[in-house]
Amino acid sequence: MKLTANLSLLYTELPMLERFAAAAADGFTAVEIQFPYETPANELRRALDDARLKCVLINVPAGDLMTGGRGLACVPGREAEFETALNLCLDYVKVLKPCCVNVLAGRAAAQERETALKVLRGNVSKAVELLAPEGVQVTLEAINTFDMPEFLISSFNEMKRFTENAGVDIRMQFDIYHMARMNEPVESLLTSYGADIGHIQFADVPGRHEPGSGDLNFDRLFAAAEQSGYQGWYGAEYRPTTESTSAGLSWMKKYQNRSN
Repeated sequence: MKLTANLSLLYTELPMLERFAAAAADGFTAVEIQFPYETPANELRRALDDARLKCVLINVPAGDLMTGGRGLACVPGREAEFETALNLCLDYVKVLKPCCVNVLAGRAAAQERETALKVLRGNVSKAVELLAPEGVQVTLEAINTFDMPEFLISSFNEMKRFTENAGVDIRMQFDIYHMARMNEPVESLLTSYGADIGHIQFADVPGRHEPGSGDLNFDRLFAAAEQSGYQGWYGAEYRPTTESTSAGLSWMKKYQNRSN
């Protein structure tokens, strides 16, 4: 079992470039960053190398999605903006060498759904065409509609159907928190489809905090993924309840000896 620290949510008590060393000191061997674009790529590369860490995942820039907007990837008329975002992502990919790049679908009203899916398919195809030659696996995730209303892909079946019918090599990014919030049968899905998943992220429910803070049984969930044949990393993408991230990592001890 391979654990990564999501530096967009963990170690936020520190400046970005100091989070790498802190994660390494706590036993992480890899990190992921949602949107690394505010920091020059060469500075992030230096921080990775200094801490002897691997970069596992970044997201394609998503425009105004995180501030309540519709985003880029599924929005008609924003194809040129998505292409610009994709080229910026490529610049970072060449320096950071992530295993995966995630595309955030964006928001669409119910009556716009079919058009939005068509736009998303076109943009995902561009992402795979541009990033696959760099050795990157492109992923797409379902996000719950409580935290992000009108998100285009919000259920496991929608995510599975889209990735299977995209016509290009794109895999599911399975976020345990988002799927649990949508009342999906998380353990059985991991058991049945773990081998088809490109990346897993996790946080407890309902508060999106560290394992043990909520209702989920992570021993069972992680075991289900492992036994299903999942080969990828597990991204700790939660909001710590403790003043420092390090103080809330007691959950990690039982998995740490397998985090290589």
